[in-house]
Amino acid sequence: MKLRIEIDGKAYDLDVEVLEEDGPQRRAGYLPPHAPPMTVRSSTAAAAAPAPSAGMATGPVDEEKVCRSPLAGVVNRIAVKQGQELKQDDLIMVLEAMKMETNITAAHPGKVQALRVAEGDGVTVGQILMDYA
Repeated sequence: MKLRIEIDGKAYDLDVEVLEEDGPQRRAGYLPPHAPPMTVRSSTAAAAAPAPSAGMATGPVDEEKVCRSPLAGVVNRIAVKQGQELKQDDLIMVLEAMKMETNITAAHPGKVQALRVAEGDGVTVGQILMDYA
């Protein structure tokens, strides 16, 4: 294939060999679609919680009284304080993972008994973030 390019006003003729065909995923300027921002309510299903790891509770836990992290990330902002009353869907905190923010909201009404993380802390999937009273 022959190409002509111009650099600083001077034209150059080039012979270019095409080694393989580019598919749509390799087009110049192609960006894969991305998911829109999402809000995740803390899960109360014990089956959804992974096996305990570092930083997680090791004994039996009443899943109705805890809020677990649905993803690995960093605590960007905490919107509640100890002793605060919560209604269902109230914002608890914002986690950041891969430059995306995820709102963590209350799955049910309750009172914040204890926060187990601070702003800037790294969290893992299934880690307990907060205890309900």
